[in-house]
This record gives sequence, structure tokens and C-alpha cells, in this order.
Amino acid sequence: MPEGNGAVVWCIVALLYQKTKIMQTKQTVAVIGATGSMGSAISKSLSKGNYRLLLCSNDKAKVQKVINDIKSSNPSADVETIDCSAQTSWEADIIIAAVPFQAEKEVANQKIVISIANPLNETYNGLVTEPDSSAAEELQKLLPNSKVIKAFNTTFAADFSTPVIDGKQVDAFIAGNDEESLQTVSELVSTAGFNPIIAGDLSVSRTLENMQLLLIQLGMKYNYNWLAGWKILHN
Repeated sequence: MPEGNGAVVWCIVALLYQKTKIMQTKQTVAVIGATGSMGSAISKSLSKGNYRLLLCSNDKAKVQKVINDIKSSNPSADVETIDCSAQTSWEADIIIAAVPFQAEKEVANQKIVISIANPLNETYNGLVTEPDSSAAEELQKLLPNSKVIKAFNTTFAADFSTPVIDGKQVDAFIAGNDEESLQTVSELVSTAGFNPIIAGDLSVSRTLENMQLLLIQLGMKYNYNWLAGWKILHN
């Protein structure tokens, strides 16, 4: 190793090199249910960022179509299909469960798991979860070794292609118990084009899921055509 000023320069170069390597490191994001309306919208939005995407679906033809759509608009996108049951749990840094509430229990038990589900009843006039719980909290009970984060549940699939409505960027609310995971998911939300707002711990998911229930009800009543979102106005 060099001595004196040479050693200082060498250390600075080494630190800059290490920082550059960290900045260039891609996080691997697995989207389970990638062929659904929300799953495909999330996948297409995140393909614009510095992420490696693993798309999971039982329908191989449909998931390949999503990949082809992504590649047609972004040839350099790092995206591939993957066997959900065999590989997702250990290969992904972040898992997005773009599946209905009833199917969330099949998600791998590890790492950051994003719950987008809204546990709606069949008539859209209430939720099937108990008042003192939420879909995200129920998922956390099923995955005690995971860091469950609530995100993307207050947005519609159409919002991903139009995250600015009437000149205003749609807010996307996030809830969870792990601060580092919340910041990581905030970056995902920003990449998707939304304004991320960390609303609180995982228990706040109860409010967020009821917010989307209300937005769905309003959309059906006033014909928002599934293109609507929340925006907090403040000074």
C-alpha cells in the first residue's frame, strides 16, 4: 500500500470506487401476479428504473407478453420471467404481491414484501378484514420473518400510465414498521411516477385500505373510469 499523501489519494480513490459500485448495484424486484392489471402496470413502471425485474405468473404466455411490451418501449430493461414457487423467495430483494387478499398467504416468507391488496367484499360496500386489522397486518402474521410494507393499494392500474391527473401528481401512501424498508419502497413508488407519502406504521394500512374502498365507491358513483387518485394539498 502507498504511504503518505499517496496513501490518502489511494484511499479516496478506493472509497469513490466502492461508492460507485454501490450506486450501480441493482435491486431485484419480483412481481407476483405480473399479468394482472395492477401487476403489469407496476412492472411496466418499474422497468424504467434501475431494477432487475422478475415477473411471476401461472400463465407463461401472458407474462411473456408483458415482457415483450416492456422491451418494445425500453429495450434495455432488465426483466425476465421466473418460477415463482422455486426461485422468487431467495433471489429477490423485494417481493411485490400483486395478488388478491385471499392469495397473499402464498407469498414467500422473507425479505421486503409489498402488500397492494384491498380486502374488499363482493359488493364493494365494506372490507372482509376485522376493524382492528388489515390485509397487510394479516400478511405480516403469515410472514413473521418478512418486512411487510403496504404500498400501491391507493392507486388504480390506469394511474401508472397517467400518474399526473389534472396537472397534479398522484400521492401514493406507504405504511410499515421498518424504517429502512419504508425508504426502499418510497424509491420504488417514485420510480413508478407517484409522490410517496409514508403514512405511518403497518396499522395505518387499515386506514389506507378504507381509503381505497371509498375511492372505488366514488369512482363507481361518479364514473371516474378507474382513473383517479388521492392528493393531499397543503401549504
